[in-house]
Amino acid sequence: VSSTDRIIAMSFPSSGKQSFYRNPIEEVARFLDTKHANHYKVYNLCSEKGYDPKYFHYRVERIFIDDHNVPALQDMLKFTASVREWMNQDEKNIIAIHCKGGKGR
Repeated sequence: VSSTDRIIAMSFPSSGKQSFYRNPIEEVARFLDTKHANHYKVYNLCSEKGYDPKYFHYRVERIFIDDHNVPALQDMLKFTASVREWMNQDEKNIIAIHCKGGKGR
């Protein structure tokens, strides 16, 4: 298993009206709970907005990166250390990373 097999990149898990055209948060949670129960952590790289982490059993970490900007080195080091720690805890652990659209950050 390569490390990229353990990484999911997605767009922002949305609720309300935005969920009609953007990744509905309930469906994201259902997918992760079904395919990776107790073995996933979500990283929100979107500085613009957040959501209730209860959807993902409070396994959400937020790194504030502005859209169309390079992250600060300190933020990248914090992110990579967190990912390394999570991935090393169990070989079944995966991460789901998102920003707003799913490709910018």
